[in-house]
Amino acid sequence: MSFLPVFLWTDILIYLLLAVVAAAAVFVKNRPHLSAPWKTVIQRKRGMISIMILFCYVTIGLLDSIHFRLALEPDSQQRQHYATEVISVFDLLTDSLRQQVEKTYSAPLSTHLFVKEIQAAADGTLVYDYPRLKFGGAHLSDVDNKWYDIQQTIINASVLALLLVFLVYVFHSAAAAWYTKTDLRQQAKRIIKGETSYPLPTFYLMLLLLVLVAANLVALSADYHVFGTDKVGQDVLYQALKSIRTGLVIGTLTTLVMLPLAIFLGIAAGYFRGWIDDLIQYIYTTLNSIPGVLLIAAAVLILQVYMNNNPEQFATVAERADMRLLFLCIILGVTSWTGLCRILRAETLKLREAEYVLASRALGASSFSILHKHILPNVMHLVLIAVVLDFSGLVLAEAVLSYVGVGVDPSMISWGNMINSARLEMARDPVVWWSLTAAFISMFILVLAANLFADVVRDAFDPRMQRSR
Repeated sequence: MSFLPVFLWTDILIYLLLAVVAAAAVFVKNRPHLSAPWKTVIQRKRGMISIMILFCYVTIGLLDSIHFRLALEPDSQQRQHYATEVISVFDLLTDSLRQQVEKTYSAPLSTHLFVKEIQAAADGTLVYDYPRLKFGGAHLSDVDNKWYDIQQTIINASVLALLLVFLVYVFHSAAAAWYTKTDLRQQAKRIIKGETSYPLPTFYLMLLLLVLVAANLVALSADYHVFGTDKVGQDVLYQALKSIRTGLVIGTLTTLVMLPLAIFLGIAAGYFRGWIDDLIQYIYTTLNSIPGVLLIAAAVLILQVYMNNNPEQFATVAERADMRLLFLCIILGVTSWTGLCRILRAETLKLREAEYVLASRALGASSFSILHKHILPNVMHLVLIAVVLDFSGLVLAEAVLSYVGVGVDPSMISWGNMINSARLEMARDPVVWWSLTAAFISMFILVLAANLFADVVRDAFDPRMQRSR
């Protein structure tokens, strides 16, 4: 084989989560009372915008979760060996960004290094000047034409993006006209005027913006370092995109650990009350009294000692870093379930006195049947809202933990590690600002989209909002 598949623990969990989401989508689609709120989410402009942004992030994260090791040349005995470096499909797609490593810092869209060096001039004399980059702007024979070249690249990429979006619009109009047996021009006007059930003008405006950004980044990154390079010369744009998977893993897998504890213990405490309620309250009160950062730091250090004492269990650096990431998700999940548990306990205390629950109990229904048929479905909107809201908080938590040195492995690219390395760069004169800026922009867009999505989901699943509509 030309490659050897590598299945990291976080990859497997991501695949399982994807399968669960697909199964849940099929389940919801066949039940109108469940699918109606989700249709409301898509019909809102904010919902459409946030879903499109999150889809882009999730796509990059999934492409970065298919790992393998490339095959090397067979040895003298024709035995097949594989590279020790574990890469992903995303790495192959961005191979030029990954491989084009400069000597050290360079500013965004620059053609020279950020620091001066002693170098030999054309006449053989030594000069102290900014050296040309090895890859950034290497196609230019005259660096004075750099901004003209960048301008032409942006114009060409923008025209291509406009043409692509227009083709999607024409194809969409043709498909809608064929499906509804109407005129193509009439259907195109209905779409552009927003005379449909969904905010299609918002969709196409957002699609145009995303395609414009993607096309310009791809076109410019072919010849330049769009966000510059870091201390070791690695492209900052590649680091910002590579960090997406780490943020998504922290936000989603931590939720998988947190949900069972929060749902089971919260509902049990509110429904059974008595000594069960006292015990569960004692557990989460005690856990809340322990400083979360100290608990996470202790757990990560214990894992680090174990990995140092058992290096034979980790064949590659990627497997070692992935184990630390998985362990960090588990610890964050164990320490972050208490808030949702309290909310579910309070809601269950109210629901257990509802008339339909009292009627079920009077008719002899078992506690399990009441919890399964009446309590759990009526608290799921709180669970869903809390999960979406906690996602953005967990993404920010990874950045904070990596900044203080107890987050993901230093060999793993993440927004937290980028911010951690940027604190010394900000003390330079002149300031190296682009690493921090790239991490901030990437993380800000993801967290903002997640918060907007959570806002729309909360409105869609709020019974009072449904009655007002």
